[in-house]
Amino acid sequence: MHVAHIASEVFPFSRSGGLGDVVGALPAVQAAQGSEVTVVSPWYASLGGETPGHLWAGDLPELGGALGLGDAPHVWVGEVRRGGVRYLFIGLSPFSRPGLYHDDDVWRYCAFGQAVLPVLRRLGTVPDVVHGHDWQAGLVVAHAQLAGLATVFSVHNLQYQGKWNFAEGSRWTGLPDWALGPDGLEKDGDVNLMKAGLTFADRVTTVSPTYAQEITTPQYGEGLEDLLGGLARQGRLSGILNGLDQERWDPRTDPDITPYGDLAGKAAATAALRAEFGLDSAPVLATVSRLAGQKGMDLLIEALPALTPDWNVVVLGGGDPLLEAALTGWAQHPRVAFAQGMNEALAHRIYAGADAFAMPSRFEPCGLSQMIAMRYGTLPVVRETGGLVDTVPHDVGFRFAEAEPQALAAACTETLAAYRQPGDWAGRVERAMRLDFSWDGPARHYLALYRSLR
Repeated sequence: MHVAHIASEVFPFSRSGGLGDVVGALPAVQAAQGSEVTVVSPWYASLGGETPGHLWAGDLPELGGALGLGDAPHVWVGEVRRGGVRYLFIGLSPFSRPGLYHDDDVWRYCAFGQAVLPVLRRLGTVPDVVHGHDWQAGLVVAHAQLAGLATVFSVHNLQYQGKWNFAEGSRWTGLPDWALGPDGLEKDGDVNLMKAGLTFADRVTTVSPTYAQEITTPQYGEGLEDLLGGLARQGRLSGILNGLDQERWDPRTDPDITPYGDLAGKAAATAALRAEFGLDSAPVLATVSRLAGQKGMDLLIEALPALTPDWNVVVLGGGDPLLEAALTGWAQHPRVAFAQGMNEALAHRIYAGADAFAMPSRFEPCGLSQMIAMRYGTLPVVRETGGLVDTVPHDVGFRFAEAEPQALAAACTETLAAYRQPGDWAGRVERAMRLDFSWDGPARHYLALYRSLR
C-alpha cells in the first residue's frame, strides 16, 4: 500500500497547529506498520527542520497561464527521508514569501493543487491512495479523483474552507467546466476548495467520531451540512479519532521539564510552574491555545472573576488582539499569568505543572491539548463537543454542556471539589496518565479504509 498525504503543513518542517502535528505523526506510524508513505507539502521560504535535498527542478506547463505564473512555471522539488517516510516539498514562486499563510491563499493553493500530480508523475511516483488534508488539499483530491486514483479527504476544521469569488477563482483550478458548478466546487457563488475535497473524494473522514456527526447539523456544518449529511447517508463520511505523538509528549522523557512518571514528580512540576510565574498555593488552572472564539477563550476571560478566588490561572497563546488585550489587563491580578504568543518549551512546562486544563471550545474537531494534558497528569475541564467528548472519560476529567462562562465556572467548582479530595484526585490523575492515545489504532483504521477503496 502506497499512500500520499497532501497537506499544507507537516511538523517539524512547517506547523501552525494541530494539522501539522497530525501530518507529522500519522505517516510515520503508517510507515512503521508497513505502508509506503509519501508526504507532499509546499516548500515555504521559512521551512524548518532538516534542509531538503534538491530532487528535481524544471518547467511545469500543466499549470497553464490562468494562474499568472507564465505558460510553463518553474518548479523545484526537495526531498527528506526520515522515519521510513519520504517528504516531498514542492517549490513554487507563490510560496517564496516568509510565513505559511497569507491573504491570497486560495490562489496559492490552487497553484500547489495543480502541481502535485504532475510532479509525482515526473518522479515516477504513483500512489495507491491520495489522502488530502483540509481545504488546502481539496483541489489535489479533485484532480486525483479525475485521474482515476483512489482518494480520501480529511476535514480537520470545517470552519476554514478556502473560498474565493467564482469568476476569478474558477480559472485557477484547472478543472473542467462540468466540475465547477453547484455539483462540483461552487458554493453560494464562490469557489470553495473544501467543497471540492468533499465532493470528489471517495471517502471523507473527520478527526473524531462525534465531530463527524456534528458537521451534518446546521449548528456545526458551516453551510455544508446538506452535502455532509448526504455523504453520511451514503456511508462515505466517518470519524477516525486523532492520535498523539507519544514520544514527543512523554513526561518521563520530556527534555523541557524535569521528567516524571508518578504523582511525586507531578507535584514537583506544579511547584516549579508556580515558582516560574510567582503564583501562590492555590491549584493551577491553565490553557495553551489560540486566542479565538472557536476555542472559547472569551468564556474563560468572562469566568475569571468567579475563578480567581480559588484558582491560579495560566494562559499561553496568541491571536485575537481584543482577547490578548483583555488577558494582558488580567495579568495584573496576582493569580493570573499570561504569556503572549506560542512557546514550545513553556507549553511543555504548563502541561506538566498545571493541576487542571481548561478547554471551553465552542467546537473542537478533535483537539490534542486535552490528550497531552492527561498524559502529563493534568485533568481537563472541557465543553462537551467534538473530540473532547470522545477523549475525556467522566472518571478522569470534567465536562460542561453550554458555551457559557457560568457553565465553565460551575465545572471548575466541580473540579475544585475533586481536588480537595486527595484520594479522588490522585485516582483521576493516575487514570489519566495511563490512557493510550497512540496513533497505532487510528493508523490501522486508515489502512482498512484505504484497502476498502482498492
